[in-house]
Amino acid sequence: MAKSALITGVTGQDGSYLTELLLEKGYDVYGLVQRSATDPFDNIRHLLNKIEIVVGDLSDSSSLLRAVDKSQPDEVYNLAAQSFVKSSWDVPEMTGDVTGVGVTRILEAVHTVKPDARFYQASSSEMYGKVTETPQKEDTPFYPRSPYGVAKVYGHWITVNYRESHDMFACSGILFNHEGPRRGYEFVTQKIASTAAYIKEGLAKELRLGNLDSKRDWGFAGDYVEAMWLMLQQDTAEDYVIGTGETHSVKEFCEVAFSHLGLKWEDYVVQDERFMRPAEVDLLLSDPTKAKEKLKWQRKVSFEDLVKMMVDAAMERISNQRAGEVRALPVD
Repeated sequence: MAKSALITGVTGQDGSYLTELLLEKGYDVYGLVQRSATDPFDNIRHLLNKIEIVVGDLSDSSSLLRAVDKSQPDEVYNLAAQSFVKSSWDVPEMTGDVTGVGVTRILEAVHTVKPDARFYQASSSEMYGKVTETPQKEDTPFYPRSPYGVAKVYGHWITVNYRESHDMFACSGILFNHEGPRRGYEFVTQKIASTAAYIKEGLAKELRLGNLDSKRDWGFAGDYVEAMWLMLQQDTAEDYVIGTGETHSVKEFCEVAFSHLGLKWEDYVVQDERFMRPAEVDLLLSDPTKAKEKLKWQRKVSFEDLVKMMVDAAMERISNQRAGEVRALPVD
């Protein structure tokens, strides 16, 4: 019998890469999707005939109970969230409800319907926020600096609580920033890669960004979903930090992206106060030693290759759009 997996947030970047990985391993994959008037399937359109879509929402307990009952999963990957950090200040209550309390709802659905299922929670390096030590590892104290980070801390600890209270196989991956060509345009990495490509093609004149000096530990999402899967194959449920162990500034990301196209980033990048966070996270740097030793996990894509991959994908999208109208990138 093939294993069954339920993935919330299946239409996102991580959901699409994880779906591909699980299909390669012979899983039956069920993807939880919010009902929407618009088409949310860009990242998984090539997979729709290979998986089963289940309509549900992390803010609706009954839909989660039905989803778990229908999929009868061996493994559950909770990737769904209001995941754009900047927007979490605009919609803090919704962020707390979906990104935080939503974890309780899906855990309770699993505990009620399929308590032997193995559960993965997508925790975040944003939980460290105003870091108390560098690099950050599994036992580094959390100090979140955004409603998103606060909600992720709740989701992380409720996962620990269900593991300890109900003897569930429930674990969290504390993933540092992971990117790729399927990243949404609201994220700074995609904004940089895509706008650089648009400038190269004469379709944009400048790139407006916030804090150019903030540093992040950036890796490739396709590498990180393998770590998610490995966590659920262990004998015991534990939490793991997943990252590269390297940190790079937004300025460095711009430099690699623009130079890959033969451009000087200083000629096009403008710092704009509108894109500054109310409370900034200046430096995130992982210590993935535990994942390397226990999971035997290693990242494969370097920082430079990740940036170039995203820029090349953006150039390819422009080329594919040439037959029709090429829309300018949104300002915000």
